[in-house]
Amino acid sequence: MKLTEAMRIAWEAILKNKIRSVLTMLGIIIGVTAVIIMVAISAGTEATIQEEITSLGSNLLFVQASFVRTGPGGGGSQSGGLIYDDAIAVQDQVDGVAAVVVEQNTTQTIKNGTTQLDEVEIVGSSPGLPSVRDLEMAEGRYFNDQDVERKQKVAVLGYTLAQELFGDENPVGQYVTVGTTKLAVIGVMAEKGSVGGTDFDARLYTPITVVFQKFTPSQFARIMGDRVFQITVEAEEDANIDDVITQINLLLVKRHELTLDTADFTVTTQSDIIDTRESTTAAFRNLLAWVAGVSLIVGGIGIMNIMLVSVTERTREIGLRQAVGATPDDIRLQFLIEALLLSIVGGLIGVIVGVGGSYLFSTFSEDMRTVVSVSSILLAFGSATAVGAFFGFYPANQAAKLDPIEALRYE
Repeated sequence: MKLTEAMRIAWEAILKNKIRSVLTMLGIIIGVTAVIIMVAISAGTEATIQEEITSLGSNLLFVQASFVRTGPGGGGSQSGGLIYDDAIAVQDQVDGVAAVVVEQNTTQTIKNGTTQLDEVEIVGSSPGLPSVRDLEMAEGRYFNDQDVERKQKVAVLGYTLAQELFGDENPVGQYVTVGTTKLAVIGVMAEKGSVGGTDFDARLYTPITVVFQKFTPSQFARIMGDRVFQITVEAEEDANIDDVITQINLLLVKRHELTLDTADFTVTTQSDIIDTRESTTAAFRNLLAWVAGVSLIVGGIGIMNIMLVSVTERTREIGLRQAVGATPDDIRLQFLIEALLLSIVGGLIGVIVGVGGSYLFSTFSEDMRTVVSVSSILLAFGSATAVGAFFGFYPANQAAKLDPIEALRYE
């Protein structure tokens, strides 16, 4: 039997029972759709994470505080971590460093005349923040090292915050009251927008020493120093990152009177963070793909079930075909092609629904994006075809094994 003839007969058999064929394909459609959408969501999450981290700046190193146990057997109290003076030491003593930034965040009420804004994010930082975070000034200036050292009560407003407090009026040279502290506005940031869920335009920036003194005072600061969780280091473009990391490690363990094995901090790069988060999302993506793959298997079982029913219903037809010269291979090919057509058509519909669903999900979801890849489409469609061939072979083989005489006697 020619392949085209087998395909024609198989297609006619599918069209003969349209509703049953559609219900049979439904498992394949759902499986292919699920695979494409799940992989698209995972790929979109990975792309978002990478963009968010790289958008923070380039050549960045993150020194984060950790804690060690002190006392016999490590059973004493926790100590260690980072203090603000560590950041100053890194800036002054490590070669290849372009800027060092420490951020201390809090929320306060801000007033300007009769305008009052509650729960505004206050960011205490060091002068290198615009360079590290790729921020630009729209008006005025950012505070400098002298402002930080002298704990000058100055503020730089985010673009949106300045408009909410002052409208069309120029804020530079005027004052805002943060909590109970009056700050002089010395600059306004250019519009930045939101990155990684952080609205840079809705923040107020002030020297970190002012935040330590006025908004997050610590009774231990005089003895232990002002605690910070993270120090962000921007390396120079031509600097050797590994060499800079080594210098930071050696400097801080010496300052903390520890060894590299007992360090109370960690130094990571942007690549490290991206790799860690991508490995997490990759594991999640694989889990989702396996869950979606179960739908394909269920769809394949549905195809096998319906094909077995079809073989039983068409036993007399099979006997007639064998009587007029059809070989077992012809019968096997006919039913195998029928199963493949069900899976291929279901796979194509699933691809269309999956791609469309991915774009709809990205359009109507505010927090998540999707990235549809050709590989996920090929994977899903190829899996659907393989499932159809695998689960269609047994019914086709059963049809080929029928005895012609017994088949002709079947009622």
